[in-house]
Amino acid sequence: MNIDRRSFVQGSLALVALQHTPAALSEKNSTAIAEELWYKQPARRWLEALPVGNGRLGGMVFGDIQNERIALSDSTAWSGAPATGEVNPGALPHIREIRELFFAGKYDEAQALCSKYLPGRMKNFGTNLPLPDLQLAFEHVDQPVEYKRSLSLDDAIASVRFKCGDVQYTREIFATHADGVIAIQLTASQRGAISFRMSFSQGEIPNTTSTEGQDTLVLKGSCFEHTHSSGQDGVAIEIRAQVLARGGTTSAMSHAIAVAGADAVTILLATGSSFRGDNPEKISREALRRASTKSFAQLRQAHLEDYRPLYRRTSLDLGISSESTRLQPTDARRKALEDGGDDPELVTLFFQYGRYLTIAGSRADSVLPLALQGIWNDGLASSMGWTDDFHLDINTQQNYWPTEVCNLSECHAPLFGLIEGLASAGKTTASEMYGSPGWVAHTVTNPWGYTAPGGTGWGIVVTAGLWIATQMWQHYEFTRDTEFLRARAYPVLREAAEFFLAYMVEEPKHGWLVTGPSDSPENWYITPSGQHASESMGNTIDRVFVHALFSMVAEACATLSIDPDLRSRVEAARAKLPPLQIGRHGQLQEWMEDFEGAEPNHRHTSHLTGLYPEHQISPRTTPALARAAEVTIQRRMSAPHWEQSEWGRANLVVYYARLLKGEEAHRHLVGLIAKAADDNLMTYSSAGVAGADSNIFAIDGNTAGSAGIAEMLLQSHGGEIELLPALPAMWRNGSFRGLCARGSYLVAVKWRNGELSSATISARAGGSIPIRYRDQVTHLHLQAGQQARLRPQSFLGKAPDVAGSRTQT
Repeated sequence: MNIDRRSFVQGSLALVALQHTPAALSEKNSTAIAEELWYKQPARRWLEALPVGNGRLGGMVFGDIQNERIALSDSTAWSGAPATGEVNPGALPHIREIRELFFAGKYDEAQALCSKYLPGRMKNFGTNLPLPDLQLAFEHVDQPVEYKRSLSLDDAIASVRFKCGDVQYTREIFATHADGVIAIQLTASQRGAISFRMSFSQGEIPNTTSTEGQDTLVLKGSCFEHTHSSGQDGVAIEIRAQVLARGGTTSAMSHAIAVAGADAVTILLATGSSFRGDNPEKISREALRRASTKSFAQLRQAHLEDYRPLYRRTSLDLGISSESTRLQPTDARRKALEDGGDDPELVTLFFQYGRYLTIAGSRADSVLPLALQGIWNDGLASSMGWTDDFHLDINTQQNYWPTEVCNLSECHAPLFGLIEGLASAGKTTASEMYGSPGWVAHTVTNPWGYTAPGGTGWGIVVTAGLWIATQMWQHYEFTRDTEFLRARAYPVLREAAEFFLAYMVEEPKHGWLVTGPSDSPENWYITPSGQHASESMGNTIDRVFVHALFSMVAEACATLSIDPDLRSRVEAARAKLPPLQIGRHGQLQEWMEDFEGAEPNHRHTSHLTGLYPEHQISPRTTPALARAAEVTIQRRMSAPHWEQSEWGRANLVVYYARLLKGEEAHRHLVGLIAKAADDNLMTYSSAGVAGADSNIFAIDGNTAGSAGIAEMLLQSHGGEIELLPALPAMWRNGSFRGLCARGSYLVAVKWRNGELSSATISARAGGSIPIRYRDQVTHLHLQAGQQARLRPQSFLGKAPDVAGSRTQT
């Protein structure tokens, strides 16, 4: 149904009248308080602005009175292009020689050859780039009062409210996945009070701006840059912004649209790009056409109906903060936490914020998965040497750690497409670089299918592609979707197994089957001569993920009743892998030899991946290795000038959760929020780390932080579900609903005075599962759709209540 301009805006005004007013800030147990970020002033910096996103198109809302700025981004706005000849031609002829030198203890000579022959040729790698800002220059004369800027996580709507004189102004901004646009509504309590000029900033990419009719602004640009690509390659981009005003006048100016004396205004903004051959004009024009046939009320309702079913699947209560604390704006609360305050509601907010960013940045139909900065872009990472790309040596994995456990399984889907692309492109790298079948990818990748190594010391992680591929297995573990396993996960894992079976070699001393030459990201060790080297044979992270791969493939073969020969081969090879070793300091060894680290304060702890995300180290099954992992953490953090990073702090949360040490996990969680998140609670890599001159947003601290909170409350590795495994004393009373466990279970738990009060385990698929609470274990046998209700007595021999129930989503 087509709707004319008058009906569109009238519907918008009707919506304003019907909207609920903000909950009173003194109301206890208020969802508006618990799940809202809010501030008393506009954002001055990017890391104070509030993010909105629809899985592809992102915006950062600043909320200035006179000059509203929405920093725009698009996940497909990439420089660079597909390339050939990215594998170093000297690699294959020298791999055998390099291995022999390492095995002979000639580390310095081997390192020299690695530096010469292994790095790939990142000729046109590219990076995601920020788009120009949408700018709204208003004509407010009086000094504003009663200012509030907010982001409701339950609605996924950013708002700005203030008064100038007797006029109340309101702005609402959301990025709707349902309709593919950013929608902005401007209203005022007095007729004719809205006047502004809409334009685009110059931005960082070459672009031109024009008008179309009297109400539409069009920017055409090219995602070109010279740091990471040729300067002449990248996608074409188009941004279209249309003004729909009630009352007043709307007119086109040079490179701008002017609105004068309007009663209310709606702005619709869409982007389109040429990524994968698309037509940017067609995409952006069609998105605006479809959206403009709906009133703002209809757009808002469709947005909520699309978003809320995902967001509301999971709830969390970690206790109520003090009255004085909960009345403070978010920036003040974060600062108080940094100063040592207690604010469990802020921790809850941080948990849900990570889920919000996941939904806003990665939907089932998103073209690309979350990059280093999600779908948002501050222009800093893209101008660094490390780019706003897909880092495969932990960051992209962390982006997706919360998807399964935090009940956002569909949001995992865009990553699977990237992985399948790697598995295809990586066959060339496997053949050209190693002479092996199957596929391989190294430390970094882009949308163009880059799988060759990066530079020495960071870029030659031969199991990085395998590591990201384990996310597909995790999806299967949580969903028990055997069709996904058969059609998508198993083909990728099978080809990875074929690569490692052909690529790995026996080391001469023990006959162990090892990888190499490869990095332990991104650390260096001291050779016997006192020199520093990064590549080696048989480093620990490689062993962890190859062991995981062979175990996954063996189980998949059994589950699917296929490839018995491959199953036998991977099981035999797994038996020949090196053991995890404890070094001279009681630490878990990072390398096959007990080398001293050249940078004992290094931010990476890649060898602890056996603790998390894998479960090859556990305080219950491998207590000596668990203690060695803890020694590793303590040594790393106690070294002078420990390199704090947002993702490193998040690692400490999951590590200590797996070590069943809730107080330590909580301490590092507070440190993540207080010391590695800015006032908008978006996490950042600190200035001084990896060459950065300033704090640079990276989404992995937010997402991995949410996963860490979930890991403190629920674990499901090792063939059992454990309730409240790392509950800290600060979370004395609380509950959660809608967290997920491996085996396709949905879990809800309540606790009081630090003790389990009740739990409900709902089975999406039938099966038997041990349920652990502390040192007690009970066993459940559930059919699909059944749920069991447990109380503390259930772990002392009393049978749990089991009933049929429609399984929650």
